[in-house]
Amino acid sequence: MNNSNGTSGYCYNNTLVYNYVYNLTSSYADQRNEATMVATSVIMFTLAALFFNLNLFSPFSDISAILNPSVRLFLSTSLSLFLPVMSYLFSEAKKEGAATGQTTELSLRARTILMWMLLVELLRKKVEAVLVGAPQGYSGIIERAARIGWLGYLVFYNLRSAGKKALYGILWVLAAAKLVQRFVTLELAKRSFAYGKNPQLVASYMAQMLEEERQHAASGGDQRGSALLKLCNYVVTGEEDLEKEAGPDGYQLVVAEPSGRLAEAIKKDDSTVVTVGRIWELAGDKNDKLLNGGDPRLKRLCLSFTLYKLLRRRLEDLPITDAEARNCRHLIFRGLCEEEEAAKALFQVFGDEVQFLCEHYHSVHPVVLASPFFFLVNYILFPVVVWALCALTIVLCSNGDVGYAYRSFKADNYAVWFGVVRMGGCILRRVTKSPMHLFSVVDVSITALLLLSVVYEEVWEFIVFLLSNWFMVSLLSSYASSSQRWRDSPLLRGVIRSVLWVRTLLSGPSVRVKQLSLLWCCGRLALLPTRAVPVQAKKALMERLMDSAAGDGVGPHPSNLVVQSGETTVQLRQRHSRSRAGIAEVILAWHIATELLESRHPLTEQTKAEEPHRKVATALSRYCAYLVAFQPALLPDDKDGTERVYKDTMAELKSNNKALGCWGYHVYPPATRSNKLMAMAAETAVATDTERKEKKKEATSASALHEGARLGKALVDTYGAPTTDVEQLWKQLADLWTEVLVYAAPTGSEVHLKAHREALAQGGEFITVLWAIATHTGIGRGPAVATPPA
Repeated sequence: MNNSNGTSGYCYNNTLVYNYVYNLTSSYADQRNEATMVATSVIMFTLAALFFNLNLFSPFSDISAILNPSVRLFLSTSLSLFLPVMSYLFSEAKKEGAATGQTTELSLRARTILMWMLLVELLRKKVEAVLVGAPQGYSGIIERAARIGWLGYLVFYNLRSAGKKALYGILWVLAAAKLVQRFVTLELAKRSFAYGKNPQLVASYMAQMLEEERQHAASGGDQRGSALLKLCNYVVTGEEDLEKEAGPDGYQLVVAEPSGRLAEAIKKDDSTVVTVGRIWELAGDKNDKLLNGGDPRLKRLCLSFTLYKLLRRRLEDLPITDAEARNCRHLIFRGLCEEEEAAKALFQVFGDEVQFLCEHYHSVHPVVLASPFFFLVNYILFPVVVWALCALTIVLCSNGDVGYAYRSFKADNYAVWFGVVRMGGCILRRVTKSPMHLFSVVDVSITALLLLSVVYEEVWEFIVFLLSNWFMVSLLSSYASSSQRWRDSPLLRGVIRSVLWVRTLLSGPSVRVKQLSLLWCCGRLALLPTRAVPVQAKKALMERLMDSAAGDGVGPHPSNLVVQSGETTVQLRQRHSRSRAGIAEVILAWHIATELLESRHPLTEQTKAEEPHRKVATALSRYCAYLVAFQPALLPDDKDGTERVYKDTMAELKSNNKALGCWGYHVYPPATRSNKLMAMAAETAVATDTERKEKKKEATSASALHEGARLGKALVDTYGAPTTDVEQLWKQLADLWTEVLVYAAPTGSEVHLKAHREALAQGGEFITVLWAIATHTGIGRGPAVATPPA
């Protein structure tokens, strides 16, 4: 072949490439259904690019197996219309091919659409949650099976040549195998006591174990710290292997020991049950080469997994008994909170627990089933079987002639054999000179993006599986339940340490909070900054939770909270003697006050060392403001009332006849906004008694801004006083926000519980971590006490 133009000349003198471009774009060139074809390519390109970006960029921020619910909703809605629309376009492309005389084989355009349909079907699992324990019908499986059956009909009925039928048949076999794999795995998991039936089994286990401890006074006595955790019989894994009988009150665990005690049975050397106590005993064993002196996150992860199993029952309508709450309170606050880095350990344990819950209910990867056995079956044996089926498909499509199958696969799929990347490069060189090549680049790009997304999705699923907390817990359980000889083997220890090291590189802080300042941002932003929860905040919250557990709950309503410095007392002023301010009004008023104090006295290098509590106060203040604006259902007051208070406060901030004005709110710099609010507070302070009485008749929703400005001015004035202990003032504010968060954490109703469960779809919230602590330890919310207005 004459190649006077080098590689470029080779590309454009190549008959296969020219025929490919012409056949693919004939419907454009002849202006048959041109608008439909262009719209299809644009929509498909957008969908392919979205899938590609989701797979490529999401892993860099987190290794979680959760997909953003908004993205999932968009994709699931789009994909629900995908098959019927593409089937129609496939039919049109098939008719066009027949009109041009292509009666023996599908046109290239029709085959391209069919390829997209198969690749999208392989990507569909990206938006489907792996619901292991949730009761569900078979409508979803039947719907997906119908799609697979329809695609099989399109492949094997419409394609004629052996090579093309083999290529498309392989993609269809992959899609069908994934469906069968998902169905069989989930059905087995739903019937397993380790997964689907686990809540009922764990409830029976805890009831029987606590009853034994009550009878034999084995609650730990005055033990604290690690000594108490070594006595803990909370199960990590292996409870499904216990002998059990179903009864009217749940399962009764049958113990073959002469004493009939469950605690003695699970502590035997041949027991496969791994408890928290066994993990902590290994961590304290000087002969252990993994847990002793190693990363404490390993043993804490096992405790998180145990607590996840206990809390899962509460989300599935199996209550946590008072006896269990008392026992867990003893374990957490006298055991875990007595260890080194207590605050860090507490929030790491419960943060990982919430992550377990998030992935259990909303994972798009089968991490819930992670174990060495599942790894062997799902990622080694299953691919071998699938590739054997693919080879069988190629042979069957050529009527059993292996040699002919190989030759036809090469000859009939010239685009694949020539190389999609190479062909794309050849076409791309002429894209500015020929509309036909431009359309070809779009269609080839769509196919390439979808294909890369499929490959990348499979690889990333494998990586997420290996690096998941679930697989780590399974490895640790295997390690703890194995013989001493196996524990001394460097292989298992090396695997666990390698996985932990990679997770450390890819993971950020386990607990982060979103930040929203009503004074510095305009309305509801889609993207909000986040920050790690300050260590000082964790310590303050831990201490306040321990006080609540030792007392009668989280205390009175936050509207009674005050900030006091010397002889100056700053307190929220209530509007009505027979009512109290709602939690949203309290949060917004104190948030505006905190932001005003922060803006009037910004952080400097000098104050950075003098005011260590400032970071706590501002971080918790902005997180509470975020809850009011974006997560009102997670707060104890009625959701509609909270939304109304926020809406009215923002409207007052922007209204033309109030402090800032609509234009000013969006344009004024922060300093100007704070000055105007300070001026508004000053005007309110010098108002006459008559004016105050008239203003008192206004709606309570308007009080949040005015009260915030008044509180802010009082704080600013107090801060500037020569006798003020500035550090103590910020500590008072930090304590106030700690009280607000702890008050909001406990479950107030089943609606509140449902809101926390729904928040798991977004990866969980920090207040959900506090809610988990309160639920486990039985911390409740005290009665609301109204105080007369100041």
